[in-house]
Amino acid sequence: MLSRSESKYIQTLSHKKQRDAEGLFIVEGPKLAEELFNSNYNINKIYATQAWANKNKKINATIVTEDELQKISNLQTANEVLMLVEMPPNNPITTFGNLITIALDGIQDPGNLGTIIRVADWFGIKQIICSNDCVELYNPKVIQSTMGSFIRVNVNYVDLDKYLSNANVPVYGALLNGDDVTKIAKPKQGILVIGNESKGIRENILPHITNAISIKRIGGAESLNAAIATSIIVSHLS
Repeated sequence: MLSRSESKYIQTLSHKKQRDAEGLFIVEGPKLAEELFNSNYNINKIYATQAWANKNKKINATIVTEDELQKISNLQTANEVLMLVEMPPNNPITTFGNLITIALDGIQDPGNLGTIIRVADWFGIKQIICSNDCVELYNPKVIQSTMGSFIRVNVNYVDLDKYLSNANVPVYGALLNGDDVTKIAKPKQGILVIGNESKGIRENILPHITNAISIKRIGGAESLNAAIATSIIVSHLS
């Protein structure tokens, strides 16, 4: 049984201000639950249906009905289990010499950020740098879109202009007028800058780009989704 006050409290964690205040974020679904159980993240509380609890008898969970789970869920259809997870301390930003680092300039769509984190995980990229105005990592839609990859990829928020000004490796920028990414040599290390979904890389960031690259267009599409573009470029750079 879920009390009304507890239900309302969980619902408030859908908002960034409350997440920051409590140091907690929401993770939903059996797959992400399994990922978290095998990680170093601290799980504060688990709410689950009886069916999920029957399959995970060693896990201490608060049993809720499907209707109760739906009320606290951020998904269109609640998925068996919802966890409140403690935000870990920020991992230090590693040196520039660690292969490819993805830098995101003003990415606003939660699905895009989540998918980019997933792409980074697929290609073994351990670090993503976000400008301070990117969508928040712990947004529930970002977390769901990562499919668990947020556990393995370090995401930090910085003043991107300042960060890139200190770069001592090649800085690749995804631009329409850049060199064909399929024709350039794979770098041993570097930074890949991906711009905002509609505005691209901002003017103050452009001077830091040492290598402008692009994806050759063959058909008539006007543009590519930021996450798709990241995936294509990383597949050639990594």
